[in-house]
Amino acid sequence: MSPVFKRVLVGIVGGLITLIGVVALVAPGPGWLIIFTGLGILASEFAWAARVLTSAKGVATRAADAAKIQKKHQFLIFAGLCLLSLVFLVIWYEYLR
Repeated sequence: MSPVFKRVLVGIVGGLITLIGVVALVAPGPGWLIIFTGLGILASEFAWAARVLTSAKGVATRAADAAKIQKKHQFLIFAGLCLLSLVFLVIWYEYLR
């Protein structure tokens, strides 16, 4: 697979997942989780997405601190996000690559 085609494919898939996450913000669904997953996919190829993802993680951490979510629960949420990202990554490498 050519690097340009891979970059375009990652852009399309990551962009669509991010847009689905934005829709899920107003519709029932885990909007932020989907947005972070889409940004994670985009960050694998685009530096700007990595910067946005880092910034979004900071905002989420500050929001969790403001909501007084216990550190144990923050860790469980983070572990769940990592597991979900890993599952998407495996699916992407095995079937979409």
